[in-house]
Amino acid sequence: MKFWVLPLGLLLAGCLSTVATIVTAPVKIVGAGINVAVDSVTTTQNESDEDRGRAARKRDEAEAKAAKAAEKQARKDAQERLKRDMEMAPY
Repeated sequence: MKFWVLPLGLLLAGCLSTVATIVTAPVKIVGAGINVAVDSVTTTQNESDEDRGRAARKRDEAEAKAAKAAEKQARKDAQERLKRDMEMAPY
């Protein structure tokens, strides 16, 4: 009977370290997940500056597009007025 005590003790020592690793693994994973979640939610000053710059460029592009469309419409209106005036002008 004493013959089994020593090997049984060595086997259990290995099992206990494995059990400890398995039990602490979810805690380590959740801890790492919290750091990632907090980092993805927070915004750095650099990221805020980039966002503001992107928004400003988008706004400038929209204004330029609207100005270009207005110029195009003004040219079209001027051509139509000129054509109408020429049709009405007596020769």
